[in-house]
Amino acid sequence: MFNRLLSAAALLCALGLAGCGDFPTPFKNRPGAEAERLSQPTAPLLVIAPPDAPSMPPDARQALAEALAKALQEHEVPAQAKRPTAAEWRLVSRLEARDGTMVPLFSIEDPAGKSQGSAEGAPASADAWAVGSPDLLKRVAADAAPKLLDLLTSIRITRDRANPNSLLNRPARAMVAEVTGAPGDGNSALTRNVRERLKAYGVMVQIDKTGADFLVKGEVTVTPTANHQERVEIVWSVSVPSGDERGKVVQLNEIPAGTLSRYWGDVAVVVATEAAGGLHDVIDRQSGRTDAAEAAAKAAGKQPPAAH
Repeated sequence: MFNRLLSAAALLCALGLAGCGDFPTPFKNRPGAEAERLSQPTAPLLVIAPPDAPSMPPDARQALAEALAKALQEHEVPAQAKRPTAAEWRLVSRLEARDGTMVPLFSIEDPAGKSQGSAEGAPASADAWAVGSPDLLKRVAADAAPKLLDLLTSIRITRDRANPNSLLNRPARAMVAEVTGAPGDGNSALTRNVRERLKAYGVMVQIDKTGADFLVKGEVTVTPTANHQERVEIVWSVSVPSGDERGKVVQLNEIPAGTLSRYWGDVAVVVATEAAGGLHDVIDRQSGRTDAAEAAAKAAGKQPPAAH
């Protein structure tokens, strides 16, 4: 009866580039661009300093840092061009002469100033760098952004694998709240069924916030429509204990008015099964498992696992 028209829409960050030294969830988010924008949490910054490139004019060096920040922001990386403080992750760069060209070299450094990984950018002639035209800087930044995104992902996966308490090394704990807004027995039926199905995915489901990594909430809205129909919309959200929303699963359908005013029965089973698949996708991506699986598949030359 229910058709899932939009699911697993979301995430965006989990990436808090925190000054404490813990590296973030990288910013590779796939489905539901609109829902991603709606669910984007505030995240600390990846600071981008002007490159160490004496052959470039000072204003061009600053312009390159700004172009890199903008290109990374387009990939959902919270980045800003400025001088880093001692508590911030940063992107540093320099130019290296090679085969008659100058090649930009980029390094991601932790708050202690230790390089965590590097990447090469698009080369250009020494004369072109000496001018530092806006077109050149934009091209270099556009070429570098996906490479840096992959580098951020790799750094995060490596650090998480080495941390026994990371969500790569233990099941995620999710507090699943009581569903609200449903007519009849929908609140209890949906709550019970979605908890059971999330457990089947290996999520440790709990009914309070203590020790939870994620908070899952479901809200049902029933709206009368024409021809004695009702539009039923169910919005499932995934947030972290701080309250930042990290993803949504949205289900909707039109049904004859009053169909669900008493018992949901098998409808609750179908809805919860569909929702749990989407919620599991959100939790897996926020836990870093999706990125880790994609990276492993890429390294093995295989297609990444399909989302639910």
